[in-house]
Amino acid sequence: MAVYGVLRGRSYARALNDAGHCRFPQERQALASELIQGALRWQHRHAELMRHLMERPRPASRLGALLSVGLFQLRRTRVPAHAAVNSCVAAAKELLSPAQARLVNAVLRRYLRESSRLESAADRRPQGRFSHPGWMIRSFRAAWPGHWESILRAGNRKPPLWLRVHQGRISREAYRASMLNPQAWNCSLPQDLPNGLQIDPPKPVSRLPGFSAGMVSVQDAGAQLAVPLLGIQPRMRVLDACAAPGGKTAQLLETCPGMKQLVALDCDAGRLDRLGENLDRLGLKANIRLGDALQPRDWWDGQPFDRILIDAPCSATGVIRRHPDIKHLRRAADIARFARLQSRLLQSLWPLLTTGGRLLYSVCSVLPEETAQLIDGFLRENRGQAREVRRLDGSSRGWALPLSDHGCQILPGRRCADGHFNALLEKTAGTS
Repeated sequence: MAVYGVLRGRSYARALNDAGHCRFPQERQALASELIQGALRWQHRHAELMRHLMERPRPASRLGALLSVGLFQLRRTRVPAHAAVNSCVAAAKELLSPAQARLVNAVLRRYLRESSRLESAADRRPQGRFSHPGWMIRSFRAAWPGHWESILRAGNRKPPLWLRVHQGRISREAYRASMLNPQAWNCSLPQDLPNGLQIDPPKPVSRLPGFSAGMVSVQDAGAQLAVPLLGIQPRMRVLDACAAPGGKTAQLLETCPGMKQLVALDCDAGRLDRLGENLDRLGLKANIRLGDALQPRDWWDGQPFDRILIDAPCSATGVIRRHPDIKHLRRAADIARFARLQSRLLQSLWPLLTTGGRLLYSVCSVLPEETAQLIDGFLRENRGQAREVRRLDGSSRGWALPLSDHGCQILPGRRCADGHFNALLEKTAGTS
């Protein structure tokens, strides 16, 4: 059971693999993924419902995971109630025991009888009302007192599909007109996202016309807005650190095909293979290197870079709507650990930047420890050698919030984008 696997701390990909998801026919894979993601998205609310439905609720057990799938079907899908209950009872008989199957039947049928009262009761506690872990609710509220509820609501919505049209192959207007059937694909083209295209409701990537031919890539609007901030010019030498799986790498190459060199670095060989496959599909080439960004002496040739992109590992609290397993896998203590790693990445890669060069720090987080506070600390430690380029230009205006401290922050759900933070730094003097 994939839901149970995530609740027990396994990654989403591993939980799917352990559940044999890949062995299902394609149409069943899509349905299973919908149920798994829905159950994970609403698990904290379901746990609160179970407190009122059962004498001894155990939401993180196999039984609790199966009940969460059933509650999701009953509350948020068009599956007929009898079919949802019967399918969960059948699964309990196969995966659990006859006694637990009877319990599943009783709990779900009680929910149907008392749903109005139970839903009202679940709203009385923050974890039930917002379906996020308590520490996350408190962190968002402290960081964003005027926006925290909208952030939480966005985390519970199913996201649209965002595409970046390969500008060297086809214009997005031509792609929509010639490749997408308007009756089958509900598509919009934001004027201030030059190569972006939104499809809502989303469709499976396998059905995207021209995808295998390299006409489009899947990339959220928030991520698409980062690369233009670097202002790359021909003949520049550019480092894309933490590059895999290659969405921004491809965008860098598409944005400025005349750059002198793009070094795409990552410490994970498997993820670098995926990066190479993505670039091959798009007909693009980069200098792909396996190496640890924290240990430049092992891979750097000593030649400075004009631009550096650090798409740093982070808590991913800005993309919860797209990856609801984050609610269950992240812990409050993880934030400080990510912030230490991000700080080390900045300090390790800053000496590789030429004087006058620019570094873009980019994360899909909404927490200040990983965003504005981190940049503030870096600038204080490098006073006289670094300055922030306050750039909230046409590529970001309307998407990001203008902050009074550092960087620009896109909050989850703002104009249907994921949460994303960017800060652009310029090296004003050589590192001593």
